[in-house]
Amino acid sequence: MARVERFAHAGATIVAERRGRGGHVYVLVHGIGMGRSVFADLARHLGDGEVIAIDLPGYGDAPEPARVLTMERTADLVAAYLRERVARPAVVVGHSMGAQVALEMAVRHPEVVDRLVLIGPTVDPAARTAPRQIGRLLLDIAVESPTVIVRGAREYLRAGPRLRAKFHAMLVHRPEDVLHLADVPALVLRGEEDLVVLPDWCRQVADGLPQGRLEEVPDHGHETMIRDAAPVARLIREFAAEG
Repeated sequence: MARVERFAHAGATIVAERRGRGGHVYVLVHGIGMGRSVFADLARHLGDGEVIAIDLPGYGDAPEPARVLTMERTADLVAAYLRERVARPAVVVGHSMGAQVALEMAVRHPEVVDRLVLIGPTVDPAARTAPRQIGRLLLDIAVESPTVIVRGAREYLRAGPRLRAKFHAMLVHRPEDVLHLADVPALVLRGEEDLVVLPDWCRQVADGLPQGRLEEVPDHGHETMIRDAAPVARLIREFAAEG
């Protein structure tokens, strides 16, 4: 049965939904305009431990902060939650913008990160403008399943009127500048048909991480963990078991 809790730190609040006990701890961090509900299928397949799906500030059920948080401040917030409420290192899984948050957690708070999983990591420096990012997102969504489109549209509406400021916070963050500082075992996952995050950038991310490697998921796009999350879950479980 799910346990839902709120955690406030430094003027911002997250909502965490926890399922399962024992084994590995998986922390799931969503992308821009999304929320913890998009991880429902992935959480179901990560059955060998505790799964904690996060609503970041201003997304899902988490209230809007007074100011939109940077990727770094968001990482500080999630790390503070893990220190206080979990108290052991976790497999931190970030999708899209959530990969930027997860990366900063590994850089700034390595004591809370056992392993790092970056799914469809943004932002590709070759597309670091709002028009290019939105264009790629629209192309990717156009070929996705109705489940992904409906769930994604609902979460974008819930993200509220400050979505433009949140988009800016995502775009100004430069993951390429800190990859070399994330010295934990790291797995970069890309949907083979991802039109948002292209192969060259994912290879750059994996190569820039001291302990990084890249895997592609056949027949999946950017929202690979929403539609048929079983292949992604299998790769994450195998990666976690290596430790």
